Amino acid sequence: MSLLAAMSSSVDDRPDLVRVGDRSLSRSRLLGLATAVADDLHGLDRVAVETTPTIHTVVGVVGALLAGTAVVPVPSDAGPREREHILRDSAARALLAPAGTTPHGSPADGLPVVPVDLRRVSATTHPEPGPERTALILYTSGTTGAPKGALLSRGAIATCLDGLADAWAWTPDDLLVHGLPLFHVHGLVLGVLGPLRVGGRLHHVGRPQPERYAAAGGTLYFGVPTIWSRIAAASASARALRRARLLVSGSAALPTAVFDDLTGLTGHRVVERYGMTETLITVSARANGPRRPGAVGVPLPGVRTRIVDEQGRDLPTDGTAMGELLVTGPTLFDGYLNRPDADAASRTADGWFRTGDVATVGPDGWHRIVGRASTDLIKSGGYRIGAGEVEEALLAHPAVREAAVVGLPHPDLGQQVTAYVVGDGVTGPELVDFVARQLSVHKRPREVRLVDALPRNALGKVQKKRLVEG
Repeated sequence: MSLLAAMSSSVDDRPDLVRVGDRSLSRSRLLGLATAVADDLHGLDRVAVETTPTIHTVVGVVGALLAGTAVVPVPSDAGPREREHILRDSAARALLAPAGTTPHGSPADGLPVVPVDLRRVSATTHPEPGPERTALILYTSGTTGAPKGALLSRGAIATCLDGLADAWAWTPDDLLVHGLPLFHVHGLVLGVLGPLRVGGRLHHVGRPQPERYAAAGGTLYFGVPTIWSRIAAASASARALRRARLLVSGSAALPTAVFDDLTGLTGHRVVERYGMTETLITVSARANGPRRPGAVGVPLPGVRTRIVDEQGRDLPTDGTAMGELLVTGPTLFDGYLNRPDADAASRTADGWFRTGDVATVGPDGWHRIVGRASTDLIKSGGYRIGAGEVEEALLAHPAVREAAVVGLPHPDLGQQVTAYVVGDGVTGPELVDFVARQLSVHKRPREVRLVDALPRNALGKVQKKRLVEG
């Protein structure tokens, strides 16, 4: 079956199969435009793509996949150093960019530009590559060094999307709405390739503003916690989503307060799911099952998980034991490009991928992600403390708008629980006492630092490494 099965075989030719901003394409028009790009790329093994939130990006990515060319997304906000690293490390043979434009920060080595021209179509038939062929090389940042290129096969992507279609009852009748960046798993794999494989329409709203989500009239909505928090704060926009079928949140933990606010305003209990660039989506709540705030559901078909301690020993699935989450299954990536050392470090001897995330697993198989092992599992005075639990306690205070908790070095405790808080008219000692009344005393912050804003990346994730590094 084709990776883009619905686009390749559907007879549905509505004029708005894909809409990005104010530009729409039918299935046949998208296929013709993308095939013209595929003709230009024939014979190239990999190509970089300028991933702006435009219809050109969709056409370029689809064209490369039709040609069997691996796509290297270049973030639209990448700085010169990051951009140059991605282009050189990936050994991309060309750069796809809208016709008539000059790509910003063109590399000094003269990488040729292949134009995505929305006036040119083709009817050439390109053979479907095998499922083992690399579809995407997604660059992901770790705790040290330059970003690494994760190799994602066509088969892994197809398996992931089929599993999500089953979990979310995703059908050709759905209109997916989102405003996510198109250079990562959430916005590109799920948000663009998903509809083109499963069927249904896509409306990318550009900037993910609450009023744009409300006006889109979708049945299925994707967002990250930052987006959902803003929608929950815009009650009229939130209530407009009552007409939807399913709201999905990912890329970071959704605060319980936001989950509850959305439930009250939209009538929907948000579906949360878990995944990484290297694993794609592996765990999710289901459309026909329960949705629990702070939990991300059960493994998708074919995926297996386990949690282990620091010595690699299995921990009980009792809902309280916290350990590193390991994953195996058909959605895993094929390794890091040019980085056998990183490959070896990321896998156990028997092939399980080390996510670096701390989780608990309940007797019923439900997973709760505590956070990153490097920043969210705090070892203080002999206790293991999950940063997320403390953050939830802080966010329950009416004066707290945002909170991030990390462990900072402490000469006696090893690490001290430290909170960075964006709030209104509240003091640090007040918040320390507030948390101590809700949680065990050893979990209270030893220090609360009031800040104007938390550092976040393009997906709205708090960049805790920057907090730890000062």
